[in-house]
Amino acid sequence: MEKEPKEIRILSRDEKKQWDMQRQFPDFEYLLGDVRDATRLAVAMEGVDYVFHAAALKQVGSCEKDPFEAVQTNIMGSYQACLAARRAGVKTFVALSTDKAVKPVNAMGTSKAMMEKMVCSQNQKNCQTVFCCVRYGNVMGSRGSVIPLFMDQLEQGQPLTVTVPEMTRFLLTLDQSVELVFHAMTQARGGEIFVRKAPACTIQTLADTIRQRAGQPDYPIEITGIRRGEKLHEVLVNEYEMQRVSEKEEFYTIYPDDRFQGDWTPQPLGSEFASHNTRQLLPGPELENLLDAMGDPESFH
Repeated sequence: MEKEPKEIRILSRDEKKQWDMQRQFPDFEYLLGDVRDATRLAVAMEGVDYVFHAAALKQVGSCEKDPFEAVQTNIMGSYQACLAARRAGVKTFVALSTDKAVKPVNAMGTSKAMMEKMVCSQNQKNCQTVFCCVRYGNVMGSRGSVIPLFMDQLEQGQPLTVTVPEMTRFLLTLDQSVELVFHAMTQARGGEIFVRKAPACTIQTLADTIRQRAGQPDYPIEITGIRRGEKLHEVLVNEYEMQRVSEKEEFYTIYPDDRFQGDWTPQPLGSEFASHNTRQLLPGPELENLLDAMGDPESFH
């Protein structure tokens, strides 16, 4: 589907990233502001049809250290964004969530779980705006993810730091994550959570593949152990949500539990969609092709 928006607005509190982005996309409108600021949100959403809400504190460690800041941005900031969207008459509001919101074990995941509940609950009220969420795991090459870290460590001659070799992570390219957002924008009726299916691999497999691609298959690896607030495996759809999903070739749709949908396709009791039980990638061409398709190809230069 071709998308030719009349205007694209970027609201962010990061002046440096806006400056960098403006050099590449000069036709966008850029607004400095914080998602915690209701007045600024109202200005940003005036006359807007679609909102993609990605503002968040997402680093597990910093949210563990300062959990109230995660509450302020991920929950209260999201609430302010929802109110602004309703008042502005936005058509569709898509909030971006994470696997860490499922069975959360850390402050970041807990705050994002509350964000999902709060966003999806908006359509229980008399509301013209359609609210929904998307949920995905590791976006390859994204800021703070492990692949750029491995590449930086290789470049600097440092060992690759592997937390737990058996740890598994979903592998989703940036393009696939964007496709998920647009899928939600066009398919949402209110209160759903959309999940993109993806393969996974162990951190050891990922490290081995990156070593092999660099022509250094015996490059040293340092096992550092699981970090504070970290999970061994990612879960994108839990066993309770699996009873109110519809399944397509590439997507799961999780429906709100207060509304019956005729196309529900409940999965076997106790089943989950998780990084340890999805299709596992081994070192080889398929994983290398995913690395080539990664959203940040400069990481490999």
